[in-house]
Amino acid sequence: MTLQSLETKPTLQMKNVSKQFTLHLQHSTVLTVLQNFDLSLYQGECVRLCGPSGAGKSTVLKLAYGNYRASSGEILLRHSKEQCVDMVNASARSVLNLRSHSMAYVSQFLRVIPRVSAIDIVAEPLLENGMASITPEHAREEAAHWLKLLRIPESLWHLPPATFSGGEQQRINLARSFIKPRPLLLLDEPTASLDPANTETVVDMIVQARNKGIAILGIFHDDSVANEVVSRNVSMPPLRTHL
Repeated sequence: MTLQSLETKPTLQMKNVSKQFTLHLQHSTVLTVLQNFDLSLYQGECVRLCGPSGAGKSTVLKLAYGNYRASSGEILLRHSKEQCVDMVNASARSVLNLRSHSMAYVSQFLRVIPRVSAIDIVAEPLLENGMASITPEHAREEAAHWLKLLRIPESLWHLPPATFSGGEQQRINLARSFIKPRPLLLLDEPTASLDPANTETVVDMIVQARNKGIAILGIFHDDSVANEVVSRNVSMPPLRTHL
């Protein structure tokens, strides 16, 4: 019996979602980047978004995470067994709460506060909202586990990661997103900057997350990685108009 058959309500559901950008410096040209997109994502699935560059794959992830607001449609994120939140109409406060408790996002870029150490960046999700059961010392111990797992040298743990290599920054991003399990995990090319050993580690992390019932939506350009972690492919819809 699959997790989907046990949990019939999707963790993430996108209904007829479209996104347009208005280019004010280009005579207010309206650019359609996503049109009439539908998706249902369930517990324990890892769904791969498929399509050529520019098809809107990263846009889908940013819409789900609330970085972009959809121009039309619904984006329903299950916050609890009883509650779904429509990301299209959610307040900024609700989006921040959902990011803390219900979803994590591994983007291709690490955006961090200057002068904050790598270990504190990774530990920070465990300390959000003043979780009384987690002390700063315990959070750093957990962060150290993930930094070791992803082969970040201990000599770098107490340095700000702004000057780290691209691969090291990607591993900080991964550690920060995996340290606190949340029902939805969004992955934008999570192994793009990694060497073979760290790629294998990340594949294992994704498989373990799936086995724990986490719903994963991702972009995987590496077919060998996708073959190991993906349970279903979803093709991006063709764009019919550029207005």
